[in-house]
Amino acid sequence: MDARTITTDQTKAIAAKYGVEYAALMSVITVESSGVGFNPPTGKLIIRFEPSWFEREFADWRNHKSDWLNLPPGNQAQEYKLFNNAFGINPTAAMLSTSVGMMQVMGFHFREIGFGTVGSMWDFAKVNEANQVELGMRFIKSEPVILKAMIDKNWPLFALHYNGERYAENHYDIHLLNAYNKYATV
Repeated sequence: MDARTITTDQTKAIAAKYGVEYAALMSVITVESSGVGFNPPTGKLIIRFEPSWFEREFADWRNHKSDWLNLPPGNQAQEYKLFNNAFGINPTAAMLSTSVGMMQVMGFHFREIGFGTVGSMWDFAKVNEANQVELGMRFIKSEPVILKAMIDKNWPLFALHYNGERYAENHYDIHLLNAYNKYATV
């Protein structure tokens, strides 16, 4: 096992630290990243670049020639191509506009989860999957409605606040419930 891979005991410890059920935490990890924080072929941190957030974070983006606007998000090679292109335009805006790790925490949440810079948040996530889950739980704790929804296993409410208003389009809440049921019976 890769030293960066989170163990079941570490996951259970993080769940206990934040007062959530192990199965609930595993459901979020499973739905957000299929349970991996690093791309197996490359070893790179799992990311999802969000062009719409980049446009919000970097007002001057239209003055830069870039191909990321024309490329749909896809696999990790594609995500890194989009991210690296945006990073070449404005590194901070690119990191703010990208979700990272096992629980896919957006870079723009760096302050509320205890980091001085978005880069320091990324560096923390690159260390190991336990740090990535810690990031996710720090974010959830910073939003009491999300934490309560997770504790109560109110997956529609959790989905609304964690994934956005359009969560039902991809059945995010149903995926969380199904993953929860899988881990609750283990």
